[in-house]
Amino acid sequence: MITRLTPQDASFYRLESSSNPIHIGSLAIVLNTDSGAGAGTPILNYDRLVDLVDARLPLVPRYRRRVREVPLSLGRPVWVEDSRFDITYHIRRSALPAPGTDQQLYELVARLASHPLDQSRPLWEMYLIEGLSEGRCAIFTKSHSALVDGDTALEIGHVILDAGPATRELADDAWIAPREPSDVELLVGALADLAAQPRKALDVARDASASAFAVIGTASKAVDSVVSAVRAAATGAPDSPLNGPTSRSRRFDVVRTDLADYRTIRTRFDCSTNDAILAVVTGALRNWLLSRGEALTESTTLRAVVPMSVYVEGNGGNRLKPAGEVSTFLIDLPVGEPNPVMRLSHIAHATELNGRNQRGVRARTLVHLAGFAPASLHAMSVRAASTFAEHTFNLVITNAPGPQTPMFIGGARMLEMYPVAPLLRNQASSIGITSYDGRVFFGLNADRDAMADIGVLAASVRDSMEEMLGACV
Repeated sequence: MITRLTPQDASFYRLESSSNPIHIGSLAIVLNTDSGAGAGTPILNYDRLVDLVDARLPLVPRYRRRVREVPLSLGRPVWVEDSRFDITYHIRRSALPAPGTDQQLYELVARLASHPLDQSRPLWEMYLIEGLSEGRCAIFTKSHSALVDGDTALEIGHVILDAGPATRELADDAWIAPREPSDVELLVGALADLAAQPRKALDVARDASASAFAVIGTASKAVDSVVSAVRAAATGAPDSPLNGPTSRSRRFDVVRTDLADYRTIRTRFDCSTNDAILAVVTGALRNWLLSRGEALTESTTLRAVVPMSVYVEGNGGNRLKPAGEVSTFLIDLPVGEPNPVMRLSHIAHATELNGRNQRGVRARTLVHLAGFAPASLHAMSVRAASTFAEHTFNLVITNAPGPQTPMFIGGARMLEMYPVAPLLRNQASSIGITSYDGRVFFGLNADRDAMADIGVLAASVRDSMEEMLGACV
C-alpha cells in the first residue's frame, strides 16, 4: 500500500536534524517478576516482547512502512510497505549493570533519545532494558513525529498494553512483505497526481523548501490558531536560558507526584486539575531560575506552548479520563510571582480565556481503541506545538491523562510511565506529564550542554508541590 505523506508529516520528516531529532519517546517501568519486588521468574523477556509487538502491529500498520522520496522532488514523500521489514532490527535489548539504579536508567534513556532514527527503515525503535533493581525492567520506545498523528496512526505504546495480566488475543495477521515500487513508478505516480490536480504543483514547490514555515502553514489546516495566542505571538517570547542552539546530546530526569495532591489543590482553590499541574510547573521553573541567579520581578513570565488532553472528571470526581482531543494554546507562566496562590489564580484565568477562544484537535481513532492513550496524545501534542513559530514561546509542556487502574505489558504490571518529548528548534528543555494509576509522572528532557542542572528542575517540582499544598492549609 502506497500513501503520500500529509504536508505536516512531510515537514516533520524533512526538518529533523542531528541536533533536533523529532521523535516521541516513552519510558515504561514494569515489575517483571511473579513474586513482587526482588528475585523471581521474569515475566517479560525479549522473545515475548517481540511476539507481543508482532501480534499488535496490525493495529499500527504504519510501523511496517518506511518513507520513500519521490525522484526530482516532484511530490511529497510516500509511505511504502518495507519489503525487508525485520522486527528484531526495531526491538532491541539493553541492560544495566545489575542491580541497575534509576539514575543509570535515565542516563541510558538520555543517550538513546539523542540519536535520530534510521530513515531508511520504518521510523521507530523499542528497547527492552533489563537489570533494573527490585525485579523491574524498562521499555523505552521512540517513534518519529511524522509516523504518529493520533488520528489515523497511533503510537505503538498505545496498543501493547492490556487492562489485565492476561494478554488479549488478536486475529492472526497474514502480512507478507510486498514488492516495493521502483523510483520510476513513484515518479509516474507523482506526475499523474500533478496532471490530475495541477494545483498540487504549488504544494510541491512549497514542500521542497523544507522550511519551518511549511510546518506552520500546513499544520494550520489541522489546528485552529487561538485568538489570544496570535496576540501573544506578535510580541515574541521573553528572553530565557531555555532558548538557544542545542547540541546533539540530551539529559533526562523524572519526577513522581500523587494525583490526590492536585485534587486537593483543585478542591481548595476551585480550579481545574490542569491548572493545578501548571501552577506546580510554574513554581518549579521559578525556583530553577532563581537557582541560576536570574533576576526576577513580579511581572517576569515564561511563555509555554501547552498542548494537553483535557482531564474529564467522572464518577463524582474520583476518576479521570481523556476527552479524546488535544487543546493547544500559548500561556504566560507568572514565574516572577512569589505567591503560589496568585500564580495559580493567574494561570486559571489565562486557561479559562484560552478555553473560550480555541478548538481542540479531535483524536477520532483514540476514542475507539482500548489501550494506553497518553503515548499517542503526547505525539499529537508535539505536532500541535510545532504550529507555533519558535520565537513565540520558551518551552513546550505536554500533558495527557492516563488510566487510573493498573495496565500490563505481556503480563508484567506497569508501575510508572514517563513521556520523553522532543526538543523543538532552539528549545533547551521540554516537559512531558502523564497521570497513571493515582500518580502524576513528569519526564524532563533537556539539552545536555544547556541544562546540566536538570536535576535542580526536578527537585524544584517537588518543592513547588510542597509550597502549593502548604497554601491549601
